[in-house]
Amino acid sequence: MSILLIVIHVVVCIALIMIVLLQTGKGADMGAAFGGGSSQTLFGSTGASTFLSKATTVAAIVFMLTSLTLAYMSGGKVTKSVVMDVQVPLEQQSQQPQAEDDAAQSQAQDDAAGSDTKSE
Repeated sequence: MSILLIVIHVVVCIALIMIVLLQTGKGADMGAAFGGGSSQTLFGSTGASTFLSKATTVAAIVFMLTSLTLAYMSGGKVTKSVVMDVQVPLEQQSQQPQAEDDAAQSQAQDDAAGSDTKSE
């Protein structure tokens, strides 16, 4: 099912690019820039709507629908990760924290001894 959607999506994408490139711009007519008679119509100088503009609309709708469908289909899959197989190494205790604890204890003892001598 997803292979079929991907093929449809790619074909519509290429068709959408080709349809847009085949269209002429609205400012392509030089008479429209200088106030030509046909530029004052309700739908502009090109008329109501051409086959290419309708084909662009249909291709854009199909492109958006296939995009949303492919995104929805790919979002539900849960795959196993390579990272899940790796075990977390245990942390080793270093000698540095013990030395800091000893220094903190001796500092606390010095402070306690200093406060005892000050109160006398």
